[in-house]
Amino acid sequence: MSAGKADGSPLLSIEKVDKSYGKQRVLDCVSLCIERAERVAIMGPSGSGKSTLLNCLAGLEVPDSGKISFLGRELSELGEAEVTRLRRESLTSIFQFFHLLPTLSARENVEFPLLLRKDPKKERDAKVEALLEEVGLVHRAEASPSELSGGEMQRLAIARALITEPALILADEPTGSLDSKNSDRILALLQQLTERHQTGLLMVTHDADASGICTRVLQMHDGQLKENDL
Repeated sequence: MSAGKADGSPLLSIEKVDKSYGKQRVLDCVSLCIERAERVAIMGPSGSGKSTLLNCLAGLEVPDSGKISFLGRELSELGEAEVTRLRRESLTSIFQFFHLLPTLSARENVEFPLLLRKDPKKERDAKVEALLEEVGLVHRAEASPSELSGGEMQRLAIARALITEPALILADEPTGSLDSKNSDRILALLQQLTERHQTGLLMVTHDADASGICTRVLQMHDGQLKENDL
């Protein structure tokens, strides 16, 4: 799988991003650069701004000021349709509570992003089968999310995140709802698959073990990012 064009630009560049809710400043002049296929963790207490930063990158929030560039393109300079397409094809998310579609089977959940971009059925089938094999869920392909364990649901969410061959995965507490055994399995899988597919990872986590799969760890306090010495 490809992680975007190798034109020399960073995968993600955030420059002096601010975000406030009323008088409360949640992001305070945040700057960050992530290279292609790099894995970066952001740690910090609740309310420090971690999830707000991910929401700004995912397009769920709009920064008050600053610049966000993804794959060499500044998002504020693109039209809404172009930004939506860029995010849909090259940027995906994994959440603590999976966000799977309950009325679809495991196979259909993984396939859904490809349906949105109208990929041919033969290509969809091949990609879905390959990723279900990679995450060890071929035997559960026709199960509904309610029939899966927490660890299986998160493995399914990882497969769905990778199906579009994204350049970057945003992960918000991906092991937060799992026991330690399943957490270890998910982290190992996430590291293995991002390395294999050369996919970047930006992970928000409270878990030091989760941050251990990343090559760089940042601390966020009161909306500001600081490098953490590994």
